[in-house]
Amino acid sequence: VQLQASGGGLVQAGGSLRLACVVSGTPSVRRYVMAWFRQASGKEREFLASTGRNGATPIYKDSVKGRFTISRDNSKNTVYLQMNSLKPEDMAVYYCAADSTIITSSLATMTAYDHWGQGTQVTVSS
Repeated sequence: VQLQASGGGLVQAGGSLRLACVVSGTPSVRRYVMAWFRQASGKEREFLASTGRNGATPIYKDSVKGRFTISRDNSKNTVYLQMNSLKPEDMAVYYCAADSTIITSSLATMTAYDHWGQGTQVTVSS
């Protein structure tokens, strides 16, 4: 399974970006829990959001609730992260992750995901 993240770039504070993660090497992305993480310079990678296998309610990190929305298009094997009202502290490398056997209690745990994309840089200017 390969993940390819895209959509990062430079945006002014208050602006929006939509990240996309295309999954290949599997007949269907439906069987995977998909998530987005980010890693700012000098900091640990942190969980942002995940979307479950069968339309389960997405979960979010508190600091991005109401600003970020995770969604998936199973027909395109793609997961998205819509980011609105971006702040300078959102600047980081954003990663998508996937796992087919992860349990609910581990959704926010980086090490629980077997498959990772290469990351896409998001830069927010103030």
